[in-house]
Amino acid sequence: MFKFWKKKPAEEHTEAEVGNPEAERPERADHAGIPTEAVEVPPVVAESEQSDVDDITSPAEAGARQVREASVPTRRSWRERLAGSIFNRSIGSLFARKPKLDDALLDELETALIGADVGVAATTSLVEDLRKRMNKREFADADALLAALRADLVALLQPVAQPLRIDASRKPFVILMVGVNGVGKTTTIGKLARRFQSQGHGVVLAAGDTFRAAAVEQLKTWGERNGVPVVAQGSGADSASVIFDALQSTRSKQLDILIADTAGRLHTQSGLMDELAKIRRVLGKLDAEAPHEVLLVIDGTTGQNAVNQTRQFRAAIGVTGLVVTKLDGSAKGGVVFALAKEFGLPIRYVGLGETAEDLREFEPTEFVDALLPASLGNGEAAAT
Repeated sequence: MFKFWKKKPAEEHTEAEVGNPEAERPERADHAGIPTEAVEVPPVVAESEQSDVDDITSPAEAGARQVREASVPTRRSWRERLAGSIFNRSIGSLFARKPKLDDALLDELETALIGADVGVAATTSLVEDLRKRMNKREFADADALLAALRADLVALLQPVAQPLRIDASRKPFVILMVGVNGVGKTTTIGKLARRFQSQGHGVVLAAGDTFRAAAVEQLKTWGERNGVPVVAQGSGADSASVIFDALQSTRSKQLDILIADTAGRLHTQSGLMDELAKIRRVLGKLDAEAPHEVLLVIDGTTGQNAVNQTRQFRAAIGVTGLVVTKLDGSAKGGVVFALAKEFGLPIRYVGLGETAEDLREFEPTEFVDALLPASLGNGEAAAT
């Protein structure tokens, strides 16, 4: 069984420190020397013991189940994963009807794009470009207009398709994961740990979401399964302190990457956003450039709320990359275009399912191919 390192309970915080997210832990000359103890993580519960979600009775079991389901080796195509999206059904079916090439078609397309969460700015830009070209008689039929739309969508996404690359000169390379509750942040961390480990990197995880016991247990389970050290403290511990200790541990072990989880902060609560800024400042005491990457995880099913979250997190912590999860199933998918248009932030990865293989580097052409048919001239129709 693997061991995970957990700092012994730190001194109690004063009332002022607890109530003030700006209060920072004072620098101590002996901080690096605080003793640690090896903590055994509960074993992963056997599949036969967790045949139904209703049987889960503890955070540890919940975390184990999520890790197990995400570890099933399977890889389906982008089109298979996105066939059920609203974007695919609404816009694909619009062209599948072989409509007449006129302003009414563009009006329907505009409505469909906005309904698929592409956003007003991106939709207006796309439709107006198509309208100008249609008036210049560049399109012979609706099929030609569809091809132009596909090309414009790919062109919109190409600049933001930038997979994360680990800078070996920054060791350890610190990745801070942020996002609201329920977006799949902790699961994404586990999948990233597996990805980086398979590339030969030494990885450490920091259980900085100290307000949710299930998040800590889930991260420990990912660590046990992949043989990755997890630095954690007790529930309610200071998140900045946990991540600070994790960076010290990663440096002392001379490992390559530290991935730090954080609480699922509501983007509407400025005090919690201030705490994220505190984490950045505390990390800066050990490495002035840390964190080297701030990945915001957003849920592709939340539509324009994802745009609001990105705006707030970017202002609070300086987001450097996005991970868009849950694009499979009923996700509209169009929010990816809205994010690209408004922010231009790199989209590092997208989540197309539950397994580790379904966390993919973002591929604009494959993404658009999955959302829209390549051509209707041969009778191909979108999924209905």
